[in-house]
Amino acid sequence: MGAIALVALSGCGARPQDYGEPSGTYTVDVVRAAFPAEQRLAQRSQMIITVRNPGPKTVPNVAVTVEPVQPNARYRALAFEETSNQVGLANPSRPVWIVDSGPRGGITAYTNTWALGRLRPGETKTFLWRVTAVRTGVHQIKYTVAAGLNGKAKARLPGGELPTGSFRINISGTPAEGALGPGDQPVR
Repeated sequence: MGAIALVALSGCGARPQDYGEPSGTYTVDVVRAAFPAEQRLAQRSQMIITVRNPGPKTVPNVAVTVEPVQPNARYRALAFEETSNQVGLANPSRPVWIVDSGPRGGITAYTNTWALGRLRPGETKTFLWRVTAVRTGVHQIKYTVAAGLNGKAKARLPGGELPTGSFRINISGTPAEGALGPGDQPVR
């Protein structure tokens, strides 16, 4: 019985999830946050968030979390999606944008969060998402910059505020214009 318990514990991991993340507050500055306010159905766009470390300490693991702004939603939607209140859905999260690609090397096990590793003093890192709009209407998404993934390392702007922001986007029902090029291949 003791051997089974030892095997079970070793499979689960004996260290807490935040093991190795230093505690502390780290200064970050969002030097660029861009996402087109006017988009069209089927249009490819880029959302860019550039973070700089103006402080004296290396940020352990600079990360960005992206969430829809839906104050009355019953469920939390995934990044670039919104929650539908339609009864009977197996998954109420519905895409507003399809993520064609996220920040390179930034995939984490956390929902809606991408991380790009250490950010040394004076260094800048850019988070870039390539997305395609698939749902019309006015939508709002929020981003938050973090200094780590587990909450022990906290990020703050130079003035002490939380590094957050949001985008309000109107997606028109008029599809993005396209054309056919040589060999009848689509050209954007």
